[in-house]
Amino acid sequence: MVYLVPAVFALFLWWFTTGAIFYLDSRPLHTFKWSMLGGTICLVLAGIALSFTANQTDGFGAYAAFSAGLIAWGWQELSLYTGYVTGPRKIRCAEGCSGIKHFGHAIAANLWHEIAIIVVALAIWFIVKDAPNWTGFYTYVTLWGMHLSARLNVFLGVRNVSVEFVPPHMEVLKSFLSEKPMNILFPFSVTIATIGVMCLVGRAADATSDFAIASYSLLAAIMGLALVEHWMLVIPFSVQKLWSWSLPRQGLDLPQRRHPEDNHEFAAVSAHVPTAHDGHTCKSLTSGTR
Repeated sequence: MVYLVPAVFALFLWWFTTGAIFYLDSRPLHTFKWSMLGGTICLVLAGIALSFTANQTDGFGAYAAFSAGLIAWGWQELSLYTGYVTGPRKIRCAEGCSGIKHFGHAIAANLWHEIAIIVVALAIWFIVKDAPNWTGFYTYVTLWGMHLSARLNVFLGVRNVSVEFVPPHMEVLKSFLSEKPMNILFPFSVTIATIGVMCLVGRAADATSDFAIASYSLLAAIMGLALVEHWMLVIPFSVQKLWSWSLPRQGLDLPQRRHPEDNHEFAAVSAHVPTAHDGHTCKSLTSGTR
């Protein structure tokens, strides 16, 4: 039970917050400013929680710091998929673009997002650097590392690219989704993640204090979930089933949900998504997605 509770807690928090972000990102465009306002308030509160729990080495301190680290990471996902923190490149890729050039375009499309991840990581590190409770920092860094690995694998090619989770206003990201049975990076990703999970499980088993048991168990659970997410990229399983409650109903298109304020915002976004015949852009790979 001492190990089961942290695992269930991590599973529920991961599942619920992920679904909440999918839901908010699929709402009408005029709601995004309120979503980002709420998300930013949660980010600030997470920072305050990390500050208060930095010197707290009991079970509650571990759970609170873990939750704060996960919420801080959630802000990164929310800001990316609402389109508030993305990158300087706003156009889809054009035919014939591949290799290093294509990878450079992917970086440009996400540059501000990646910088924001580093800035928040440094802020969390600064909060806990002289304190014993690093659970929140390790949670955030674990999610960052596994997120980066997943995105690289999707860029190189996997079976399930989960294009249904990319909202219409972020069409540019679909340029960097590639469907293949497997890629050369995937075996290394899952092997490293598996070793990480085993190490954390071992640390949790050897721990003697409530804080250490909870902290290592939570970290093992979140890395284990990220490992499962990696396997879902290549096995015949629809990830959409896990968060069907958070996604728009099938057949409900964006114009039907549009608020008068969305007209200008949607037009501004659409203006950056040219046709496949634009010579200055590179080909969208979404034609191969399911």
